[in-house]
Amino acid sequence: MARRPSKPVLTHIDAKGEARMVDVSAKPATERTAIAEGRVLMSKATLELITSGNAKKGDVLATARIAGIMAAKRTSELIPLCHPLALSKVTIDISPDQTLPGCVVQSTVKVTGPTGVEMEALTAVSVACLTIYDMIKAVERGARIEGIHLVEKSGGKSGHYRAEN
Repeated sequence: MARRPSKPVLTHIDAKGEARMVDVSAKPATERTAIAEGRVLMSKATLELITSGNAKKGDVLATARIAGIMAAKRTSELIPLCHPLALSKVTIDISPDQTLPGCVVQSTVKVTGPTGVEMEALTAVSVACLTIYDMIKAVERGARIEGIHLVEKSGGKSGHYRAEN
């Protein structure tokens, strides 16, 4: 007799259908890494202001990097059911891209612990993109934040994941 695949289960919902924080106390501490990415699309003129360092509010990319790092460290304060984690690495890479035009924002977050860092990586990218928008909105309110997604994750029970292009 063939076994039917089990239904997907939402881990943050209990048997009564109520939201809950997942108990990770029995899970082993392993090295876990997550990479997330997003884009801020804008005009070529606005991108030139950023890359030339002439934005009125200051160094857009440096400010966005710091904001993303700070956001990753505070994810559990922003996302109600996330566990507070002692992150061992957070990097934010921002690449101006003339072909978009805009900026590609990528975060890498690492921890050794009982739960993953996907939400921390996604939060870091989101806040870095929002910071770029905040710093350029005086010259371009129509800039768009797009494509925030998990690129890759490793470690933990579910193993390795890489998004398809």
